Amino acid sequence: MYAVIATGGKQYRVAEGDVIRVEKLDAEVGSEVTFDQVLVIGGESMNVGKPYVDGASVSGEVLAQDRAKKVVVYKYKPKRGYHRKNGHRQPYTELKITKING
Repeated sequence: MYAVIATGGKQYRVAEGDVIRVEKLDAEVGSEVTFDQVLVIGGESMNVGKPYVDGASVSGEVLAQDRAKKVVVYKYKPKRGYHRKNGHRQPYTELKITKING
């Protein structure tokens, strides 16, 4: 059984036991998180929502709150002496999917 959930402006295909990284959520490590925006529940039969499946939810446990590897942004214009170097680390929440209620 799998589900497609929407969180942080993105969609994720998840199954029970999966470990995923989503955009940072306001939750403590070890706490339970529930997603109500379930777009699809699949398995033996598929249930597609309009836009969300009624009464469906996905639960997960927060494993970590961390930041991703640094992405270096470097801009320059040739022959003009213009150089700009910038870095960015995107925060994320790591989740383990514990239950799919459909």
